[in-house]
Amino acid sequence: MAIVQVSRITNRKGLADNLPQLAGAEFGWVIDQRKLYIGNGTLAEGAPAIGNTEILTQYSDILNVATTYTYKGEHAGYTVQTGPSSSDPVVQTLQAKLDNFASVLDFGATGDGVTDDTDAINRALFQLFCVQTNTTIRRSLYFPGGTYRITNSINVPTFAKLWGDGPDSVIFEMDVSSDSSYGNYVLRTADSLQQTGANIGSNSATAPRDIVISGMSFTSKEPIDLVLIDRAQGVSISNCNFKGSLASAPTGAADDIAGLRFDSTLANTCKQIEVNNCKFSFLTYGLNTDENIQGVTVQNSQFNSLYQGILLGTGTPDNGGPEGVRVVQNLFDEVAKQGISIGAVAFNVSAYNIFLDVGNDYLGAGNASSPVIEINGDDNVSIGDMFERSDADNLTQPRVELNNKACYALINGNEIEFGTYHRLAGVSTDLSVQASATTIFTVNTANATAFNVNYQMKESSTNVVRFGTLRVVGQDTDDSAGTLAYVDDYSEDNPNNFVLSAVQSGSTISVQYTSTIANTFQYSLEHFSV
Repeated sequence: MAIVQVSRITNRKGLADNLPQLAGAEFGWVIDQRKLYIGNGTLAEGAPAIGNTEILTQYSDILNVATTYTYKGEHAGYTVQTGPSSSDPVVQTLQAKLDNFASVLDFGATGDGVTDDTDAINRALFQLFCVQTNTTIRRSLYFPGGTYRITNSINVPTFAKLWGDGPDSVIFEMDVSSDSSYGNYVLRTADSLQQTGANIGSNSATAPRDIVISGMSFTSKEPIDLVLIDRAQGVSISNCNFKGSLASAPTGAADDIAGLRFDSTLANTCKQIEVNNCKFSFLTYGLNTDENIQGVTVQNSQFNSLYQGILLGTGTPDNGGPEGVRVVQNLFDEVAKQGISIGAVAFNVSAYNIFLDVGNDYLGAGNASSPVIEINGDDNVSIGDMFERSDADNLTQPRVELNNKACYALINGNEIEFGTYHRLAGVSTDLSVQASATTIFTVNTANATAFNVNYQMKESSTNVVRFGTLRVVGQDTDDSAGTLAYVDDYSEDNPNNFVLSAVQSGSTISVQYTSTIANTFQYSLEHFSV
């Protein structure tokens, strides 16, 4: 309305408890809260309500004043209908809207790489997931990009959900350089009261379960294990990096540090754990456990710059050790020894993994020093795993070593193992004219002292075909009285001067040939494990 009168502005001041009803347009200054109010005026003057209206200052609680928020979604080109009708939208306070998720910065963490953020992060987790059992207080805890320096373990309680801006943006860095009492972890699971270790489940707490961790990296300045899954069920770790403190790829196991460890009891066995799209590097082991874990899946992840990739029950298995572990669709590269090693445990699966420079002591092809996969327990399998290791290296150190266990392996599309039976099929090589004995391939007696070579020789221009089996029994290196023996049993449509033979030097048996014609030699090799 038009201004009809300009009056002298009056004002009052005092404490908040003494603020009276102000006259219309009269100011009131609240000294103790540093807030400013103005009187509404009377209803007769046109005021919608009698009372005082706060004038916003730097000390005003804006979130309390801005009482309503409605999602509009105008970027979609229209106003979204949030309620049962366009005239009845869903309304919430701005405070409630902002509380839909929590940032770790809200609890005092900085992510500046200098400040010790340990207490702030653990406080946030405790306040969000441990104070009450009321599910409405639980919020995903968001970690903005930054390096979060910690000096003790982050204890992740039951029902916690941790989300980061990505493993290249959010880094948990353990800095215990001033503390010689290592043995802590960058991160470990805890119960509903944030209790860890032997205290899990005490004081009527719920054991760790239903935990989600995504989009962050774990590293340390000192050689310690990075993450411990302790007596937990239903844990999902995705899109995370596990980077150890080692300056270079390890050549031995002296440091004995792992990216991921487990701890279980009979009452609280680790179950239904998923590790997806993660990366493990500069550690002794990616994953190492002798604990009884069940239903654990490691998939779509990378293992490189490690001494060994995944070890399951290779020490002293506890309460039966790992069982039902599935290692599927991962990439292993630059792993000094075994990519996967399974001890005297059962019901574990390796499937559809890719193994590049593994088991070569980082020296590449021609330097095989260990099996790529080694299994020492019955009822474990390797299915559809693919190996860069050549057939020649495979005869020195096998791609998969079953150690006479009741297991099977289907390898690279042309190799099978069933318990003690091993067959390499579909190998083809072109042989030139050779007047003196020339080696086609070698077999290490550590893998086989007796074997059959089922073969076909074909000369393309003359169509000479020879089909046969070379049977070889080598000398056991522990038997000084034994000698190598072989026999070549074959059929041929046009006899020619093609001769197969076998010789032994130490632990190496060489299959050799002489020929007056160039030909294609196709063969399969079958034997029983030593």
